[in-house]
Amino acid sequence: MTTTEPAAAAREIAAEAARAYQEALGERLISAYLLGSLSYGGYSAAASDIDLALVLTEIGDGDRSAVESTTAALQERSPLHRKLSVFWASLPALREGRDDGRFPALDRLQLADDGRVLVGSDVRAEIARPAASELLLESAGFAIAVLATDKVTAEFRAPKRLLVDKVWFTKAVLFPVRFLYSGTTSTGRAANNDEAIDWYLGLADAPAASLVRLAREVRGGHPLEPAEPEPELAAGLVPLYRYYIEAEVARLRASGAPEDLVDAFLDWDKRLG
Repeated sequence: MTTTEPAAAAREIAAEAARAYQEALGERLISAYLLGSLSYGGYSAAASDIDLALVLTEIGDGDRSAVESTTAALQERSPLHRKLSVFWASLPALREGRDDGRFPALDRLQLADDGRVLVGSDVRAEIARPAASELLLESAGFAIAVLATDKVTAEFRAPKRLLVDKVWFTKAVLFPVRFLYSGTTSTGRAANNDEAIDWYLGLADAPAASLVRLAREVRGGHPLEPAEPEPELAAGLVPLYRYYIEAEVARLRASGAPEDLVDAFLDWDKRLG
């Protein structure tokens, strides 16, 4: 490693990974891109992943195992390598707005807006931008699948891991902030943490402002000592999520989303309350 600057060190890992995927996939890899905060700014050594996107000529039977085994081998090299997160799909699918590998809509949008080529040629102009309705349903589905589980809901009400795990702390606090802000943006632009936080803290009626400020500080390198976040989480985390849920239910109903998805949010709200 030739530098100790966090974002530069992470970019070196990304470039190393891009070369490894190029070797594993050969000529079928059209391009590898840098995504996320390393491409659009705001990288946090404390909380950010190292996001890469791979665009292939087509998806073959062995591609999933090739990508997964290459990723696993890279992640074993160092703690920084373990931050590696990889999205991949074929160019024909991306042209049609489909995911035939591992490439959620929000990450496809980030690729179109902010992807930075590491190897290969730039094909972003050919990528279909997801519709606002697809982004809404995807983010809502993620929230229910990942954040609305009984285990996570219990953690929100009586935090333990949140008091000591700075990555989980920042993600848990800032997920609803980003989701809320994304609902106010024009179609097809992915929100980043910094602008979402600024927007949220500018709202007059938003709950848990001090908790959101603390999450921003922890992303910036502020140490997470249990005595500091414990009262903030107790006072603000559930109100923050119920505020998000109320807004999301209104958006889902206005968009004509499936009723079972709306019901899942209403059930989550009851369990939080």
